[in-house]
Amino acid sequence: MLAEFSVVPLDKGVSLSDYVSKVLDLVDQSGLEYQLTPMGTIVEGDWDEVMNLIKKCHHTMREHSDRVETKIIIDDRVGAKNRITGKIESVEKKLGKKLKK
Repeated sequence: MLAEFSVVPLDKGVSLSDYVSKVLDLVDQSGLEYQLTPMGTIVEGDWDEVMNLIKKCHHTMREHSDRVETKIIIDDRVGAKNRITGKIESVEKKLGKKLKK
């Protein structure tokens, strides 16, 4: 499954990279395939792996903030693998050109 998520401290002002970097270090150490975007992170793995990682990220942020917002979007397709790149490749193939990433 794919999950796109973001974990944001709501009481830390406008510059959040010091806090977000703590969460992204957990993602990087998880061993799951992931893609960082300016507005969130996409991870790929089985349900328990992904949800445990998101839970860990949320709890880590709570250690640094009194109020945390976690948003999750899930794409759970039976038998699908390598969807982080596969979904993009499928669209590019249909268009006959590479898109910006």
